[in-house]
Amino acid sequence: MFDTHCHLNFSRFSGREQDVIDQARKGGVTKIVVPGTDIKTSIKALKLAKQYEHVYAAVGIHPHHVYEQIQNSKLPSTMFRVNKIQNTSVEIKNSLLEIEAFIQHEKVVAVGEVGLDKHYYQETKYIDYTIGPEFINLQKELLIAQIQLAIRHKKSLILHNREAKQEFLEVMEKNWDDCLAFKTVFHCCEADKDLLSFAQEHHIFIGVDGDVTYDLKKQEFIKTIPLDLLVLETDSPYLLPEPLRTQKLFPNEPKNIPLIAQGISEITNTSIKRLIEVTTENAKRLFDLD
Repeated sequence: MFDTHCHLNFSRFSGREQDVIDQARKGGVTKIVVPGTDIKTSIKALKLAKQYEHVYAAVGIHPHHVYEQIQNSKLPSTMFRVNKIQNTSVEIKNSLLEIEAFIQHEKVVAVGEVGLDKHYYQETKYIDYTIGPEFINLQKELLIAQIQLAIRHKKSLILHNREAKQEFLEVMEKNWDDCLAFKTVFHCCEADKDLLSFAQEHHIFIGVDGDVTYDLKKQEFIKTIPLDLLVLETDSPYLLPEPLRTQKLFPNEPKNIPLIAQGISEITNTSIKRLIEVTTENAKRLFDLD
């Protein structure tokens, strides 16, 4: 099995990385992709990928952390243009250059997680955090820049979208390149028919997490996803599946992929053996791994 999205680079796992990986392997999870969400976690993801044979990194700036660019820069987001990076703030330019430097390592398999996010987070490190036009515009422009990095360096793409479907699909439509087909995943995809239609049309994988074991809307959604576009992910340390969620056995870990697979198997009436085989092959194709 393959956990296509695990934040082993987050502080929740600090000092426990070896144990988490060992427990995952005992549970049948043989490959893990660790996505970055900013420069710091991208560095940590690559460090873990270098240290552990079957761990791979993705590097990128999560849309929530684009807010840091607003705080650090006095320039309006309109100063940022994808094809004129020299016109952007020093902070954005340096961030993109760092991400691009990381991308070239052989253990970096993707750019991610990147995308758009209009959700109001109750817990955030940013002072005076608000979601306004400047924030969303900067998210869009940084997303476009990172999509172009993936295309230029022939890497896969891990996409995050939360409560921003219309803007997200507009950006994807305008910046899509056929080289991204079967190399892109809608991470923790919202239960939405428009997102699924776009994914089917462009051959984009759909990432499914532990919430499918308790979220009724996700359970109905999973029935509509073609098996050949499905990949499994934990989004550890978040989205703990049942029955562990009820038991409050936090945090979530890659070892819990079998619980997600079992839940999907029961919901879709697909044999667990076939589900595991197909989703594992899908994940290998997504990240171009053997």
